[in-house]
Amino acid sequence: MWNHEPADYDCPFCRIQGGEYDDNNRAEDIVAVTPLAYARVAPKWWPDNQGSLLVIPRGHHENLYDLPQQVNHAVWDLVQQSARAVRAAYSCQGTSVRQHNEPAGDQDVWHVHVHVFPRWTGDQLYTRHHEATWHAPAERAAYAAKLVPMLDLPTHFEDTTD
Repeated sequence: MWNHEPADYDCPFCRIQGGEYDDNNRAEDIVAVTPLAYARVAPKWWPDNQGSLLVIPRGHHENLYDLPQQVNHAVWDLVQQSARAVRAAYSCQGTSVRQHNEPAGDQDVWHVHVHVFPRWTGDQLYTRHHEATWHAPAERAAYAAKLVPMLDLPTHFEDTTD
């Protein structure tokens, strides 16, 4: 239903689960893993919203329209847990979540995911999209270290198998 993923798409969110890493996708970015979803520190941050997270279903689903109900619930449960962890770990003033579908909806990775942003008064998150930059694994690791104890969930994919 309303899919845009190319036939030969090499999904970075599936690769990370398979143990294939690069500078933008590292094992150390993972802060929580459940049987149906995982959360990771995003490699791309907006200027005043460092350490944002991505919550991603473990199975490959291109967009929100394709998510089975059980997976949808697992993703949004982890979004809620992640938002609480971000709020507590970063001492931010609030959080925002957003999710994009299809090119017109600004989707740029063909695997559904939800952004969880730390927020501060006046941070202008929604007007600074063009200022987002990629961050090195070491920078992301500092944020992951703050979140892992708050989430208190496995951080490796093999930890969630039955």
